[in-house]
Amino acid sequence: MYALVESGSITRIFTNPKGFELNSNQYPADIFSKWTKAEKEAIGIYEVETDSTNFKDEKWYINTNESYAFGSGKVTRSWGTATAKKHADTLWTQADSDDGDLPDDKEVGDVKVEGLKTILIRNLKQQVANELAKTDWYITRKTEKTTAIPSAISTHRDAVRTKQAEMETAITNASDTPALETLYTYTKQDDGSVTRPLGELPTLES
Repeated sequence: MYALVESGSITRIFTNPKGFELNSNQYPADIFSKWTKAEKEAIGIYEVETDSTNFKDEKWYINTNESYAFGSGKVTRSWGTATAKKHADTLWTQADSDDGDLPDDKEVGDVKVEGLKTILIRNLKQQVANELAKTDWYITRKTEKTTAIPSAISTHRDAVRTKQAEMETAITNASDTPALETLYTYTKQDDGSVTRPLGELPTLES
């Protein structure tokens, strides 16, 4: 990413190399790769440096106030303070109803905007469904042919559901968005393994 600086002010951002006109001169896109740093800066083209101090994982946060600044001979891209996404659902309120904002198909107390907990639990349920689907045919065969389900399969399916309940409880009990983020953050352990506090659903060993 590059910026065009004219008279000390940033006038254009180039997210990708492209030809441009400057002071009645035409410059081809390949100057970004072929010209030296000094040559580019001589006409006001500076490579953008990124300051990620305030930038946070967009799964959990809304990054705000992206800006570009020129100073000390360089262009810096930065962000303002990130805002945590809501961890709990936002509900329709009586005030919404009084103001005429409540949709006809909604009632006070219904979900207005889903929070991260609802989204994460729904995703977890889908992961569980995908895992159980791998062995559903044993259940179908038992129903249609009365063939016994192998004990290892029954044990695995029970383990998946048990772990699901444990994970849903951990998500539900998280006090805020940073707590949710911690549950999903992987860290390297002393034995070299990489784990997260939330854990993983069991998988059927081949």
